[in-house]
Amino acid sequence: MYKISIVTPCYNEEDNVEELYRQVKEVFKTIDDCVYEHIFIDNDSKDRTVAILKGLAAIDQNVKIIVNSRNFGHIRSPYHALLQAQGDAVILLVADLQDPPSMIKDFIVKWKEGYKVVLGVKNQSKESPAMFAIRKMYYNFINRVSEIELTKNNTGFGLYDKKIIEILRQVDDPYPYFRGLISDIGFESYKIKYVQPVRKRGITKNNFYTLYDIAMLGITNHSKVPLRLAAMIGFLMSALSLIVALGYFIAKLIYWNSFSMGTAPLIIGLFLFSSVQLFFIGIIGEYIGSIHTQVLKRPLVVEKERINFTSCDD
Repeated sequence: MYKISIVTPCYNEEDNVEELYRQVKEVFKTIDDCVYEHIFIDNDSKDRTVAILKGLAAIDQNVKIIVNSRNFGHIRSPYHALLQAQGDAVILLVADLQDPPSMIKDFIVKWKEGYKVVLGVKNQSKESPAMFAIRKMYYNFINRVSEIELTKNNTGFGLYDKKIIEILRQVDDPYPYFRGLISDIGFESYKIKYVQPVRKRGITKNNFYTLYDIAMLGITNHSKVPLRLAAMIGFLMSALSLIVALGYFIAKLIYWNSFSMGTAPLIIGLFLFSSVQLFFIGIIGEYIGSIHTQVLKRPLVVEKERINFTSCDD
């Protein structure tokens, strides 16, 4: 008999958590040789999410709840919950039902075959075509600049063996890029493709800032290319500026009376160099911000409350 941990991060998901709980429970009724726990970590929801979860936990000891003292963001909270899981394998499953709970059984089948990591990969999505295209462009870009190969179109949805979780517990990172860490650990993964359904209830908590945060975290944690690109472009533009300046100087000497320097080249050059400098100052700032976060060594989250956890789970 083995144990599977389902980890579900949630924030203002009162419309979805009960249905997700029900679907997960139905899946495990069809699996004879395992027990399971369903860990919900709530990021200080402002709606009835926690109340609904407490109601479920009161009638089902498989439901375990962690309530954060405040909203610690979409990076730290799910990662913390993964580290609290005690199963032989852990499945990360978000609350919005856009990752199908029915795939749990497929993940477990491949895990039993020996795979330490089984990932769900979105080959299609019923969300906004423009958003899916942007995500695809990002994954292509990050794979080009990254020092390791990252899994495209995977949001973290998948199964992770307890050996992977033990390795993650040894990683001292207060702001981890989970998908990158899984690739960095290096175990072979099995990928199961699926079509992501549209969200039926509630509204997405992702916005431009959260998506930008994930994108920059992936770049700063797994690539030095932007920093090296800044140095190379700086050198090339300096050389180009010297050549242009020399050309202007020679032209002025030859056509002293008829050659006019003009203000247009000066204005264009000023704005070009200024924009390039600001762009790479921003890139350097992202790396410095990442270092600053690491140095602070703050906890992933601060818990306000735990429900249905026993002492052996802690």
